[in-house]
Amino acid sequence: MALSKKPVNGMKDILPREMEIRDYVTNVIKTTYREFGFTPIETPCMENIANLSNKQGGENEKLIFKVLKRGEKLHLDTAKEENDVVDFGMRYDLTVPLCRFYSNNANDLPSPFKALQIGNVWRADRPQRGRYRQFTQCDIDILGEPSNMAEIELILATTTTLGRLGFSGFEIRINERRILKAMASYSGFEEKDYDSIFITLDKMDKIGSEGVSTELLENGYAKKSVDKYLGLFDALADKKNVAEGVGFLQETLGGYLDEEISGNLREIAQTVEAAKAADFALVFDPTLVRGMSYYTGTIFEIAIPEFGGSCGGGGRYDEMIGKFTGQNVPACGFSIGFERIILLLMEQGFEIPERPKKVAYLVEKKYPAEKLTEVLKQAKEARENGQQVQVVRMNKNKKFQKEQLQKEGYEEFVEFFNRD
Repeated sequence: MALSKKPVNGMKDILPREMEIRDYVTNVIKTTYREFGFTPIETPCMENIANLSNKQGGENEKLIFKVLKRGEKLHLDTAKEENDVVDFGMRYDLTVPLCRFYSNNANDLPSPFKALQIGNVWRADRPQRGRYRQFTQCDIDILGEPSNMAEIELILATTTTLGRLGFSGFEIRINERRILKAMASYSGFEEKDYDSIFITLDKMDKIGSEGVSTELLENGYAKKSVDKYLGLFDALADKKNVAEGVGFLQETLGGYLDEEISGNLREIAQTVEAAKAADFALVFDPTLVRGMSYYTGTIFEIAIPEFGGSCGGGGRYDEMIGKFTGQNVPACGFSIGFERIILLLMEQGFEIPERPKKVAYLVEKKYPAEKLTEVLKQAKEARENGQQVQVVRMNKNKKFQKEQLQKEGYEEFVEFFNRD
């Protein structure tokens, strides 16, 4: 059977031009997040399958790349269910591994702990623009901070990073899981149905209010409750300001919504608006759900107009670490959609600012060794002066060779011939 030269469907080779931009973006991210006090960590690419299948990961748990048991542990002939043959899985995000990491190492970490992670994750998803089966995630998390200082720091650090990458005019959409629950309770839905209702609500931007209504009715919910519920979203349609939107809900929902919750969200918005270093709008979005079941409080999402969809998001997950230790730890995180950021920059023809001058030394093929030493010394001096120098043998088709090097960003050529 012939070998395949193409990568696995949903994964891709990364060419030098893109790799250069990825390295630059990674450096900006790391530098900015370190300025905010975040510390890099790393976790394994695989986790125990029980950790990944704990009904906290939402739809992602259906997309796990699962790993067969190996050697004497694998008994295909007697296996009766999946757990008999599977023990590990490729991580589908960086949050579940972080919670396990913190649970295992908490005694050696400061409190609060500000973690920075950049690494690949895997999902058996349907590939599409900006979405792959293997992709890089970039997360910052604050563990052990119960106050809204965590949300404020995460939003400011993330938006500062996006600003330094040249993005402006974007939105941070914000909501609160407890507000979602209060709206559902006020409308007459039972608590056991919240997750199902939120899954449907999460489709609002795709199927609209009528589509959400139809699906809720088809799922057997009372028309009176559905109409009352969607009426809240209709009334909030023009209330994008956080204080205005939350104020309306506080007045409408009354005792269903704790004033501390609405006050907390207003305080986040007010502080972020006063301290922000980038050009963006903080927008109240009552339809924002975020798919992960582990979110317990504030949730947020990045919306960049050029992309037309989410370019990152996060929220508070105060009960996740307790699944490992039996004791809950306040936790909040924000993830930048790294691959989508790279896609946008590539489509915009992004050029790395203040990068070193790239010079190619083209050396004739029969150039003698004693002279080549002088060429290499010259290249060494140029590199010490901040240039990026590539020394290559001169091809017969020199014009084509230069065209290829120009595509890689080389802007100057020095030619060396063996002439007495």
